[in-house]
Amino acid sequence: MHQYVNHFGVKSSEYLQFRPDYPDSLYKFLTGLVDKRDLAWDCGTGNGQAAAQLAQYFKNVVGSDINQAQLNVAVKKDNIQYECWPAEKTGLKDGSVDLITIAQALHWFNFDKFYDEVRRVAKYKGIIAAWCYSLGSVDTEIDVLIRKLYSDILGDAYWPKERRYIDEEYLTIPFPFKEIETPDFHIEKKINFMQLMGYLNTWSAVKQYQQVNQGNPINLIFSDLQLAWGDPDTARIMNWPVRLLAGHVF
Repeated sequence: MHQYVNHFGVKSSEYLQFRPDYPDSLYKFLTGLVDKRDLAWDCGTGNGQAAAQLAQYFKNVVGSDINQAQLNVAVKKDNIQYECWPAEKTGLKDGSVDLITIAQALHWFNFDKFYDEVRRVAKYKGIIAAWCYSLGSVDTEIDVLIRKLYSDILGDAYWPKERRYIDEEYLTIPFPFKEIETPDFHIEKKINFMQLMGYLNTWSAVKQYQQVNQGNPINLIFSDLQLAWGDPDTARIMNWPVRLLAGHVF
């Protein structure tokens, strides 16, 4: 397991509480691509955020993740089965899956081995869809400070090299399937100041910085960020652009 992947097992409930939710329009688009809705596999499911949404459209959903701690707090539904599996080797049956989704996780996988597994488990005319969201935006003054944390304080020293795929909006990530043209999506979430702090504390690079330096890098911008935000109870809209890759497996 990549050392950065371990971070997602620490304080797993924070991800469920503070990470943004993907828009329902994304799932409606994806379910419109498949011929049948018998089984969806959400790989790298984490806290089951995407699996729970897919469960509204599919008869059955399997959510898999390498971190059991994330699965322990995952959203429970009768038609969701959670499994602690690596992305590259699962217990899914050959040719059984209509839709394979990977939300904000594809960049962690061994691409060749994972794509072999995708081809093994996908039905004929099955669909694979992977998406990521890049750095969120609130307003110019706050965005400058978040960018300072992201790039100047953390940067390459604390972000894993795989993060570049998100910075490049998945345009450079290997995706050896017949691509489908996809619309633009974005996430909007109304948050107050402490919810922003909670979100920033879920960043893997923040956790890596804490391990190395025994201090929280957010403290380096906290005062300026607090001043820019104003009343901590004031709710603001944070917006994240979503980049979706979708393709036919066969």
